[in-house]
This record gives sequence, C-alpha cells and structure tokens, in this order.
Amino acid sequence: MTPISKLFSSVFCLLFLAGQTPKVLDQPTTDALIGQVTSVSQLEDVQPNDWAFQALQSLVDRYGIIEGYPDNTFRGNRAIARYEFAAGLNAALNRINEIIATGTENLVAREDLLTLQRLSEEFAAELSALRSRIDALEARATELETNQFSNITKLTGQVIFAVNTGRRIASQRIIAPRGAVISEDDPNPTFIYRASLDLNTSFSGTDLLKVRLVTGSDGITDNAAGFLEPNLGSTLDFSIPGRDGRFSLARLYYSFTPIKDLKITVGPALVAPDFVDKNRYANTSFLDFSTLALVNNFILLPRPGGAGIVIDWNPGGGAVKLRGLYVSGDAADRLPENERLIGGGAPENIRLFPTAGGDAKGGFFGDPYQGFLELEYAPNKNFALRLQYSGGEIFGSHFNGFGINFDWALNQKLGIFGRYGYASYPDTSLGDISPNYWSAGVGFRDLFVPKALAGIAVGQPLIENAVGNGTQTNFEAFYNFPFSDRLRVTPLIQVITNPANQEANGTIITGTLRTVFSF
Repeated sequence: MTPISKLFSSVFCLLFLAGQTPKVLDQPTTDALIGQVTSVSQLEDVQPNDWAFQALQSLVDRYGIIEGYPDNTFRGNRAIARYEFAAGLNAALNRINEIIATGTENLVAREDLLTLQRLSEEFAAELSALRSRIDALEARATELETNQFSNITKLTGQVIFAVNTGRRIASQRIIAPRGAVISEDDPNPTFIYRASLDLNTSFSGTDLLKVRLVTGSDGITDNAAGFLEPNLGSTLDFSIPGRDGRFSLARLYYSFTPIKDLKITVGPALVAPDFVDKNRYANTSFLDFSTLALVNNFILLPRPGGAGIVIDWNPGGGAVKLRGLYVSGDAADRLPENERLIGGGAPENIRLFPTAGGDAKGGFFGDPYQGFLELEYAPNKNFALRLQYSGGEIFGSHFNGFGINFDWALNQKLGIFGRYGYASYPDTSLGDISPNYWSAGVGFRDLFVPKALAGIAVGQPLIENAVGNGTQTNFEAFYNFPFSDRLRVTPLIQVITNPANQEANGTIITGTLRTVFSF
C-alpha cells in the first residue's frame, strides 16, 4: 500500500469511528452544535491540563480549526464540556477531510492522524450523539425543502368565523341621519365568515409581491351594528369585504426599496390602512378592536382602497418617518370595499354623499380618489406620534382633513392610544359639513396568559350638528385568548349610543364571538 493510500485509509477509519462520512464538509458551526447536543451534558468536563484538551488545541493551532467561536480562538483558558469538546473534534475531522480532498494530504502529519484516531476512540460516544443530532437536523431540513410551496413564494391564509347578535334599548325603530327608517325590528343572530389566501413573493429578500384572494359573507349588513347603523362606522371592520361566497382579488401590489431607507409600493389593489394610520393597540380588526371607527381615523379615510402608490421614507433609519399615499378607483366599481364611504349603506336615502355618478370620472386620476400624508415621530420603541393630512374627491365632493394618532406603551403589558380628526366635506346630501372625530382607549398585553390581548376603547366617529340631532358614541371591549399560535378566540361587546347621530335611536348593544385561524 502506498503512503498516500495509507493516509487516506487512516483518515477514513478515523471518520468511520467518529460516525462521519468523507467529503461531508458543510456542517453546522461549533456554537450551533453546542446548543443542540445536550445528551452528554452531565459528563465530566475536559480540563485545560488534560492530554486530550492539549492535543486538540495543538491541532486547532496547526490547521486553523477555529470555526464556530466568535472570537476565533479555542478558548484554551477554561474547561469545556465533553459535548463542546466533541464539537471541536468534529470540526478537526472535517478540516483534515478537507485538506485530503483538495490533494494536499502531504500537509497532514502522520502523528496528527494517530492523535485524531486516539481522540476519536476516547470520544466515540459523544461523536455518535453529535452525528445523530446532525442527521436529524439534516432530515428535517430536507423535509422542509421538499414540502415548501416555492423557493421564493410563501403561502399563508386566514379564516375568520364570528357569531354576532344585538338588540336595541329604549327605541322602537332605527332612523338614519337623513331621517329614513332603517329598521323597526331587532336583528336576528348572524353568522359571519371571511377567508383569505395570501401569496407573498420575494425576489431579492427586501421586496414583496403580495397577492390576496378573499371571500366572505354578505358584508356590512351581516352583523347587528352594520345593519342598524350603516353610516358612522359601527360595523365590524373584518366583515366589510363581503362577497356572499364569491372569491375576488383584495390585494395586489409590489413593494421594493430602490435606495436605503426608502420603500415604494405600487399596485392596482391597495388598501390605505395597511400603510398609514397604524397603531399598535387599535389597528387590526381580526386581532384587536373590530369596530370600524376604532381601527382607523374614520373621517380621514373615506376612500380606503383602490389602485395607487405608497412611499415610505425613514431617513437614516432614525426616529422620523414620512409616508405618502395615493389611491383611486373606478367610480362604477360596486364591490363592497369600494362602497366603504362615509355614509355608505345600501339604500340611497341613507347616504351622506350622492350616488356614484354625475361628476364622477373614474380611472386612476379621476373621482373618486384620495391622497394621504403622514409624519411619524417615534423616539423609542414605546412611543409613536403621527401627524396626518388627507384630501381627495368623492363623487364631486372635494374634502380635506387633518389628524393626529399616537400610541404609548407605559410598560410591557399596558398602553394607551388615541386618534383625532377634523375634515371638511362640501356638497354632501346634507350640505357642507365639517365633522370632528376622536377615539381613545387602553390596550393590554399578556393579560392573564402569555400572548393574550385585551382592550377597552371609546370614540365619536362623526361629530357634526348638521347630521342628526345627537352625537353617536361607540364603546368596545374585547379579550383575545390564544389557544395556540394559529388559533385565537375573542369575545367582544359593542355599545352604541345615539346611533346614526339620532337621539331617538336609543342604544344598541351587540355581542360577538370571533374565532381566527391562521395558517
């Protein structure tokens, strides 16, 4: 047998004793292995004065086997556990295999091969445990790679089920802001559902192509608050994109970062609250508050969805962020989310705005459209303040509005939040109006159990003397209980006083049990 053949044979025997196979070079780093190999952690540590410690340290120095340690040293000034020593020995075996594979076997001294053989024999049990863990991880990684939807696309989904019921107090009927009778009966309990499927694709790791399909129940009239009071945002927000069982395209946009600290989003199907007027405690209707008028500044977002563009600039990654948004759509598009206007609702005689027609032009630069500017100041992770301007045109009525939005985490479990808005809307069905809006509340995290959410909020969505003879006030309280990472169940209650800004409407109380399954 030639010297080279003997050398290969010796190394193969060493690798076999260590539970290795030749040419397996892409192994986890030593620190990663240390965190996973724990079955021998109770064994006696290897001391710096042990022969094995000194032998391996000599090999480390001679062959540059230092991977896995952040400071690129073998940490020769302290004792190490046997499993940590085995990880270092495993790295040494891999390094010797590398040297031989590249045809530089003459750089490996025979004495070092004998030392490795002796070390492998003494630490055979630890190396075997290490190999078993690596095999298990490799098998798991292979399974995940085989079953993934795509190398660049992630498939996610969500299903919301809710049971909703409500009743009136001290009122025989419900009157709209313009005096029309909406209902003279208490609503029956209703079942609400919404299902969405998202395809999230990234080509570079910093971009996102989002496609969302959605289906659902009937929309704003499928719950007590939405049916009884369709004008001032009392409906359950997650029920708005109703399709009566039909699928449609709810999101289609592409986000990318052309330069550092600048993100641009463009697409034919955007929804404004996905990008602006966000709030850590009152923002996502399937997760926290569900009352439409509590999850965004109601009078500043009369045209929330359509084709458009969003610019998000965070100069220097600092405390200041500037966002600009423009959305528009076809005025003849009668999908439910495009009818989500202040004064929305099925019968024409309860709208605050004229019907879609007349001066409405449609198209990307035509009526209806909306622009939104937001300046956010967040000096730390606990506080954020947002100043806002909104303007646009809805069916011939040009509007302007100003708002403020803040959230403040007092500690890890308790926070407060609030919104305020003022807008002017000329040429409505009730003439020129200048409504005010406000909402405020308290949010709780990890209440009673980890990952639970809870909140209490109150708001007045449309304070305007020309609309009705009272001021509607909305209250909501919820408790979001996490049964698992994928399943959350939330009981919530809504109380609506002076619905539709009419004192004669008394008070509406609704209760909802919301269940959200994510996958």
